[in-house]
Amino acid sequence: MPQVPEPRIQTNKVEEEVGKMSFIVYDLIFLALFTLFAIIFLYRRKQGLKRQGWLFLYHTKLGLRFMDVTAQKFRKILWPLQYVIIALGYVLLAAISWLLVRSTYDYVTSPYLAEAIKIPPLLPLFPYFPQVFKIESLFPPFYFTYFLVAVGLVAVGHEFAHGIFARLNNVRIKSTGFAFLGPFFGAFVEQDDKDMNKKSKRAQLAILGAGVFANVIMAVIFGLILWGFFALSFAPAGVEFNTYGTSILNVSEIETINGVPISILSVEKLDGNITNITYQNKLYFVNGLSLKNTIENNLSLISAYDDSPALRTGLAGPILAINGQPVGNIEELRVELRSYSPGEEIVVTTLNDKVRKDTSITLGERDGKAYLGIGINMPPQGGLGGWMRNALWKIKDPFVHYEPVWGGDFAWFIYYLIWWIALINLLVALVNMLPLGILDGGRFFYLTVWGITGKEIIGKRAFSIATWFFLGLLGLMMVRWVFTLF
Repeated sequence: MPQVPEPRIQTNKVEEEVGKMSFIVYDLIFLALFTLFAIIFLYRRKQGLKRQGWLFLYHTKLGLRFMDVTAQKFRKILWPLQYVIIALGYVLLAAISWLLVRSTYDYVTSPYLAEAIKIPPLLPLFPYFPQVFKIESLFPPFYFTYFLVAVGLVAVGHEFAHGIFARLNNVRIKSTGFAFLGPFFGAFVEQDDKDMNKKSKRAQLAILGAGVFANVIMAVIFGLILWGFFALSFAPAGVEFNTYGTSILNVSEIETINGVPISILSVEKLDGNITNITYQNKLYFVNGLSLKNTIENNLSLISAYDDSPALRTGLAGPILAINGQPVGNIEELRVELRSYSPGEEIVVTTLNDKVRKDTSITLGERDGKAYLGIGINMPPQGGLGGWMRNALWKIKDPFVHYEPVWGGDFAWFIYYLIWWIALINLLVALVNMLPLGILDGGRFFYLTVWGITGKEIIGKRAFSIATWFFLGLLGLMMVRWVFTLF
């Protein structure tokens, strides 16, 4: 029986190899050197080092003059920009609140979502998490190098923006510095809380929202850099596919399952293995568990794999050429296949583990045309996640196989570094506006309710309720995930 791969968003084989090559060695060397540098640096400046629980905080005056000069020199631009910052803050607060509520509902109520997504719903970014949770097909490699560079840029930009707008509103900055937890670090700006609390709510909202505003700007800038770098460094070289051809079948018209008439089959025996079925005297393949759930829930339709040439030959890997004719994208592949007739034999060139492989395939027939039998499963397009994904696809189509025009694997290394910098900036901007007590969004929400009601006590109560509500949603998803382990 053909081995049918489960549908997934498939990344290029060449790209997946990046995480398995010598970059890991260089990455660990970089981590060791960075850790050694941090230890020596902090030891020599231990007078500015303070311990706070598990964290080591290094206080300095670095950047204070830069904040003062920037705030004064660009005052005419920055002052009206505060209204844009506040408006963006509300947009992000609403977006992340809606996204978390909707995600929790889908995650808890769906019978399949938690099982399909193997990673915990509450997962901090840490190096090599795609390898740890075996989700390399969804995320590119995430090295220590990426983590340290991206977090450094994100944290410094975020905190300095807070500092600049604090100085714009005459809030004193006591110090700047870095927080260390082992080899990991972040930045901070220590403001004078008494000065901050004396300022108007508008000024406080602008200062609080400045950090995420900087992250959004950096996400846009690095997104443009990513687009330019990719356009100059890579060229289409093949077609990626993530499944085989499928058809929608009426369950009531299925004739046999694994050779047994459906009328006498015991549905309970079906499992997650690939099952063959006959339908209108044609052979199809379907996941047994999916078929079982469809029948038990009295659903009328099911998607099944066609008995196609691609499936029969186990075609895998990006398709580079048909009979020696290069195909750089889906449309070029379609045009090339139209030049053949059903029953003709072609040679399909694919890439498997960096090795070109030629496979002879006799084309099938579908709707009177030559049929190879590969397919593309598109993920859901709606919501904020769909918008982010579509924006990234405008840079790099996930169903096109690309080859670097210079630098080989090093070009992929740089591409993914920029990719992570842009993505982490965007994620930090969103998550930091969640109305939780420890985040900027928490105080942002509290000041807003206080300003609307005119009563601080109501603001505090709303802040407390929001914090526990969203913590409850996160906890609910984690409990649902834990149940999937048993």
